[in-house]
Amino acid sequence: MIKTTKTICFANNKGGSGKSTTCSNIGYALSQQGKKVLMIDGDMQLNLSLAFLSEEVVLDIAKSDKNLYVAVSKQQDLTDYIYETEYENLDIIPSSTLISGIEYELFTKWQREFIVKKCLQTIQASGIYDYILIDAPPTLGTWVINLLCASDEVIIPVEASPWGLFGLANMFEFLQAIREMAPNLMLLGIAMTKVNTNKKYFKQTQESLYLLEDTHVFENYIRIDSMIEWAQENSKPVGAYKKSARSAHEYAALAKEVDQYVHK
Repeated sequence: MIKTTKTICFANNKGGSGKSTTCSNIGYALSQQGKKVLMIDGDMQLNLSLAFLSEEVVLDIAKSDKNLYVAVSKQQDLTDYIYETEYENLDIIPSSTLISGIEYELFTKWQREFIVKKCLQTIQASGIYDYILIDAPPTLGTWVINLLCASDEVIIPVEASPWGLFGLANMFEFLQAIREMAPNLMLLGIAMTKVNTNKKYFKQTQESLYLLEDTHVFENYIRIDSMIEWAQENSKPVGAYKKSARSAHEYAALAKEVDQYVHK
């Protein structure tokens, strides 16, 4: 029996929300929980790629003819652009810095909002993967529309800080507009990141999120942990860098919650 592949885009128009970090670590945690996962780096900053591959390898791929930018520019099936990582059940399609110019290239294309969807459909239909996780850049343009139109669901990471909720209303309006093109796209939920439970604004952020109508807020959140930065420095997910790290356990719990919520 062919598995049903769920495609989830991690998106937030506000930078610094922990989007790439959340995407990479949930992907790793799901793979460790026996799920087959494909990561897609849709950001010119290459952070998702750098979470699994060395800087040297990432930069070589970015300059090569085998990355997401090349595939989308040529409107090719993404199957041939998949790289295996050193982790079982976890593959990746890396990005390129040239992705920053993709907006202009897409502008003249026929049905430009659905090019990534078309490039991804063979992989999605094959059922090889349980999850495809896409890291979107912190913008609200044609490229992010493409990534969202190729997805089933969206997770919005939100930083638990005084500025964390800034721009969230714009994100909701953006998603509402995209649903006219992709009516099946659903907001899976909001994941709180960079949490300091001792700070008053953590509770304020949490309470504000709980007041949002028809919006799920994941119970598990990610606290500030220096191990995350050390793991990133070593191009590893935190669970692979230090299995006993508090954040590794938090990402594992959040990944489990995401999986349960997807299949409820």
